[in-house]
Amino acid sequence: MKLDFRTFDLRLNHAWTIASSPKKGGGTNTVTVTLTRLEDNGVIGLGEAPQSFRYSETAASAKDFLQRIDPAKLSFDDVSGSMAYLEKLSPKHFSPKCAINVALLDGAARKAGKPIYDLFGLGFTEKKHLSSFSIGIDSPEVIRQKTLEAAPYPVLKLKVGVPGDRENLAALRQAAPEKTVRVDANEGWTTKEEALRNIEWMAKDPHIEFIEQPMPAGTPVADLAWLKSRSPLPLFGDESYHHAADAALCVECYHGVNVKLLKTGGVSAAYDALLAARKAGLKTMIGCMIETSVLITAAAHLAALTDHLDIDGNLLVGNDPYLGATMENGVVSFAKAPEPFGLRVKARTIDPFA
Repeated sequence: MKLDFRTFDLRLNHAWTIASSPKKGGGTNTVTVTLTRLEDNGVIGLGEAPQSFRYSETAASAKDFLQRIDPAKLSFDDVSGSMAYLEKLSPKHFSPKCAINVALLDGAARKAGKPIYDLFGLGFTEKKHLSSFSIGIDSPEVIRQKTLEAAPYPVLKLKVGVPGDRENLAALRQAAPEKTVRVDANEGWTTKEEALRNIEWMAKDPHIEFIEQPMPAGTPVADLAWLKSRSPLPLFGDESYHHAADAALCVECYHGVNVKLLKTGGVSAAYDALLAARKAGLKTMIGCMIETSVLITAAAHLAALTDHLDIDGNLLVGNDPYLGATMENGVVSFAKAPEPFGLRVKARTIDPFA
């Protein structure tokens, strides 16, 4: 087995800002991801480690972990054993673990002659899975422009959690009066009373579907449960839900959860996290970071286990180096995917590993 990895700078179409961004010095125009490539006897598997300052996952930390891996201890024929080996290297570093897990599954599925979703026995139903399109925090004028640019997408996700929330929602509504909107506070409201006031105000809009992570993940369970019992809109936990073991706690605090490959450490653990959430009676969603089509496509393989999708990170950048699952008019599809097996992605005109 050979392991190769390299960083790639994704250029955003608009500066990206969420509620926690001001704490990090404001929004960003580029995001660095780490692409991985495993090869064994001519079989190739691709993966990706996204970046998240919220979880201290950076290109530097990914490199540090990936350099410690002995590729000889990885195998397309034993994905679970390979992941157990990575766990011994570090109990953290979920982003680079994600990159290796996706690459291992890509190679395993290619060897088996089937796509990853069939490797898990899930299948994929075309024309069924609809993803939201994200609108980051900005001035009302830019929010309106972003909303107009997102005209093909029937479901939007508006980032909130700053003083200008009401003006930003009003600007979105000027451009899209009746579109379904999901609201993501990214831990932006610090008290349960503040969160409830904002949610009650937003609930006056009949086209708002749910609120994501209204308060910080470390908020006492009693406060989150208080908010859940009073909220007129469903609440989804994101930063509060990382792994299957978190399901029991999230049942007390939320109506649903957002699973991300970055947080779980790959498709295998995301599969477990989705199953655990569904068993606990929670609604499920797969989300993403700013990513290439490698990781967005990997997440799409688990769509059968979700009630909602939010996998648009590749659409927010102008230089995605890969082709994979598509999202036309918000509908996630493998019908035009370039490869029949494995992850079902391929490089565009320039292969980052060439």
